[in-house]
Amino acid sequence: MKLNPLSLASLILLLVSPSIECVGSTSTPTPLPWPEQFHALLYMNLSSSRLQMSDLWYDWPRGRNVNIFQKQLGELLYDIEWNNGTSFYYTLGAQGTCKVTEFEVGIPRPDFLDDANYLGTTVTDGFYCNVWEKVDFIWYYEDVQTRRPVRWDFYDGISTHVITFEVGAVLQDSLSQAPAYCFSQEREKL
Repeated sequence: MKLNPLSLASLILLLVSPSIECVGSTSTPTPLPWPEQFHALLYMNLSSSRLQMSDLWYDWPRGRNVNIFQKQLGELLYDIEWNNGTSFYYTLGAQGTCKVTEFEVGIPRPDFLDDANYLGTTVTDGFYCNVWEKVDFIWYYEDVQTRRPVRWDFYDGISTHVITFEVGAVLQDSLSQAPAYCFSQEREKL
């Protein structure tokens, strides 16, 4: 078998530079871990056919996840989740309400998608995305080019679409403190 000079040069280049990925490589992509701190504006289509916006502040170093939900034609709901499993759901004002819930787990780790099952690629919300599924709980869509999250869907039918994503943004500590009336009631354990 006789190789032409161009084929021989290509073969030598591939042998000498193993870091070059061949076109058509079959390596399975892995999702990028979440940044330790970010702010995202999310548009959510709830399984109940209603809509809401979520102002999400993820802060792994401080052990908190803050969601400020604006339900369609509803009042503003604050959801402060802590790494110890405690979550405060409250509204503000003269008629402010609060529900305190204890979950078995805290906020998601930045690498919560480790060991997710890769499903392939698809176009969603106008972005070409890699898609993963984790334990029949979440389907996660990440832009192939920027590696930013584009969308995630939950097992219960809630579909979350990422409108903005600011890496490193941090919510002021004073804005993540539940009101005093949250601390004078029973806690619900889930």
